[in-house]
Amino acid sequence: MSNVPRVIMVTGGARSGKSALAESIAARHEGARFYIATAEARDDEMTQRIGRHRAGRGPDWQTVEEPRDLADALARTDGQGPRLVDCLTLWLSNLMAGGDDPGPQVGALCELLPAQRSPVVLVTNELGLGIVPDNALARRFRDEHGWMNQAVARVADEVWMAVSGLPLRLKPQKGTS
Repeated sequence: MSNVPRVIMVTGGARSGKSALAESIAARHEGARFYIATAEARDDEMTQRIGRHRAGRGPDWQTVEEPRDLADALARTDGQGPRLVDCLTLWLSNLMAGGDDPGPQVGALCELLPAQRSPVVLVTNELGLGIVPDNALARRFRDEHGWMNQAVARVADEVWMAVSGLPLRLKPQKGTS
């Protein structure tokens, strides 16, 4: 088994620098770079946000838009170069908004990840540091999101957290690689 990490998770709060960190990690790997986008442009503000992200990445990235079938997007692009998934939080939101039970799809993703030949960098938010939401749907989303993050972190070779633009390596910890 190689010491090169294949599955890298990057977490953090809103505007923490997690996407920039994830892009820099993916850029260390050779080959064509794929950006697997899970966002859906449901309003003008989100359309503009997606446009800014795409322009900021530049022409070196091939964009694959896949709001729901993440396992399929990873399978289609495996072996072609590093993939950056941005982000698991929106993917989970898309699944739940569509009425899906996210458990089976999160499980399928976690089974698929260790078998990937090309590196996968997964961006996700850290939602568990805030207050308890005031409604059942938001509490369910927060809980499902926390369980998803734990499951992905278990199969990841590396886990990073961005805080105020600073990268913190959570896994493996120094001296335990």
